[in-house]
Formats: sequence, C-alpha cells, structure tokens
Amino acid sequence: MDAPLPSEAEIAGRTDAYFRRTRAIVERYGDVTVTYAVFLRRPVLMAAGPALDWLRAVRGGTVTIEPLYAEGDEVGAGEPLLYVTGSFASLAETETILLQKLGAPCVAAWNARAMCLALPRTGFLAMDARHCAGAEMAELMAYAAAVGSRAAQAMGAKGFIGNATDATAHHFGRSEGLGTMPHALIGYAGSTLRAAEMFAETFPDEPLTVLVDYFGAEITDALAVCRRFPAMAAEGRLAFRLDTHGGRYLETLDPAASYAVLERHVPEAIRRYRAEEELRWLVGTGVSAAAVWRFREALDEAGFTAARIIGSSGFSVAKCRLMAEARAPLDLVGTGSYLPEAWSETYATADIVAYGGVPRVKVGREFLLRRVAT
Repeated sequence: MDAPLPSEAEIAGRTDAYFRRTRAIVERYGDVTVTYAVFLRRPVLMAAGPALDWLRAVRGGTVTIEPLYAEGDEVGAGEPLLYVTGSFASLAETETILLQKLGAPCVAAWNARAMCLALPRTGFLAMDARHCAGAEMAELMAYAAAVGSRAAQAMGAKGFIGNATDATAHHFGRSEGLGTMPHALIGYAGSTLRAAEMFAETFPDEPLTVLVDYFGAEITDALAVCRRFPAMAAEGRLAFRLDTHGGRYLETLDPAASYAVLERHVPEAIRRYRAEEELRWLVGTGVSAAAVWRFREALDEAGFTAARIIGSSGFSVAKCRLMAEARAPLDLVGTGSYLPEAWSETYATADIVAYGGVPRVKVGREFLLRRVAT
C-alpha cells in the first residue's frame, strides 16, 4: 500500500527554513511562474521516477515537469536532468524533499550499471537493505539497482536477478525477495550440513544456497553438502555463497597457494603492478579471485561441476572489475556496494533559471539556461 501523501504542514516542516520564508514573501508580494533546472555535479544515470512521482502527487497539475532523459539514460556532470515549471509559491517548499529523493538513486543506478557491465555474464542480487537508513532509502536504492540493471541488460549484461526483501522485490519483477540462510542459522544448526538439511526439509521445492564460511571449512563443508544432495548439485539447484571475512584465507589457501591457483588459471592477472587493494582482492584474505578459483577447482575435482558459486563481501564496482580481469568463475554476486560510497557525490541541486518566462540564473550557472533560452 502506498504511503499517504504528506500534508502541506508536513512538507513545510521538512523543508529548509529559507524556502518556507521565501514562499511567505512571494505570496505577499506577488507570485510568479518559475522554471527550475535540476542537476548533479557528477555523471549519473537518470533514476528520477520516485522523485517525480512524489512531486506530481503533491503538486498535481499545477506544475509542468520536463525530463530531459529517459530512466536509465546517462547524464553528464552538470547537465540538467529535468526542468520543473510552476508557481514559485507552490514549488518553493518542495525543493528539499525533491532533491532528497533524486540524487542518491541516480548515483546508485550508475554504480549498479557499472557493476553489471564489469561482470556481464554474472547475475547480481541486491543485498543493500541492511545498509539503508530506513524503509524509504531501501525503496529508493532498490529502484536505482533495477534502473541500473536494465541499462546494463540493454548492453548485453545479465544484470540483477532480484533483491533480498519482499517489500522492494517488485522493482525486479518478483513478488518475493531472494535468499536462503544467514550465518545465524548455521550457528543455530550447529553445522553447515545440518543447516542445509533444515532448509531443504522446510522448503523442499526451492533451490538451496548454503553459506560455507562459518566454521572456516568452506571446501570441506561444501563437499559434504554436495554429497548429501547430489541430485540438487547435478541439476544446478545447489549453490554456495562465499562470504569469507578479511581476517583469514579460504580453507587450503595462504599467500603462496593463492598465487599458485591463479598461476594455474589466469597467470596474466598476476603479471602486472597492482595497488594494495587490488592485490588483496586477487590473492589476499577474504573472498579473493584466488579463493573463487580454488573453490571452483574443489567442486569440479569432486565431480560437482554444476554446483554454483555466489560471491559476497565487499563487491564494489572496483572489485567487480578486478574479478572480471581475473575471470573469477562467479555465477552470482550478492552486493549492497552499489550504494553511493561518497555521499557528497549524491547532492542534487535545483536552480531557478527563469522568472515569468525571462531567463535568469546566478553567475556561474549560465550553462543551465541552454534549453530554456532556445
């Protein structure tokens, strides 16, 4: 069910005070039709849907909204995303909330597309909900991931196959969130195998994804689960999520063994200079490219070639690009790291660029007049 529309008092209470005072002054001295240009200072993808839906809902037919791009289109730094024209008195108090709903989704959509394009044959699962500041942000970020995903899919990538919560699954064409078990269930069960059995007994018709890092025995526990559910493994309905934390290596690995596994599969990946962070993603602790390759080796050597691998833990745009360079055999990536890392990059700005149809903007923002003046 959609949230009820805010009252005028609620809108005023959540806007910057100078906008509220501006409305009072304009109503006293005479209203005027104005045009706002809305932009960000960095390249983004257009993901303005929720913001514009809100503005239409609270201002209805009293405003004219001119989006300059379709959802998912790339927008250059400083380029206006849209123009909004209407009563100055009516629009003054909407700017704060409109920008809150606009900037972060546009940056998150850009990041989501970049991740999908970095690993075009790998699916993605949006697992950002726990990192969001409440339900509204979670809704905006799921929408952004879906926009970025569709943009990447149009370029041939597999993209996001879903997300983790029921409430926002509709953005991905689903009725429910995806996921099987957290670490807490394995702790409750007492063993990785028993947790897998409990899940299978409770949800017998569903595919099974098993976390395997709880006891630090990723390979041993995964093979035990495969042997317990050989049919599911053979059918590709059994997957393992690697979530090894950065404090240790995947079972059987150390620095030397990590280099050796990449030497066997992608020697070119370790032949050039690497920054410290890149080197950690290649051969370090946690879910490295070497860890993914070693895990794939172990499954294949045991005959479970159809069992799938899901990577999680810090899969940012940069880590996805590194994994692509190392050709890490990932079937799916669970991530919330498309969320904007530098929040200052999400700041959207709205400037009035015309008063009563006459172009006028503060010095330095003349570039916003281009579409209005032509």
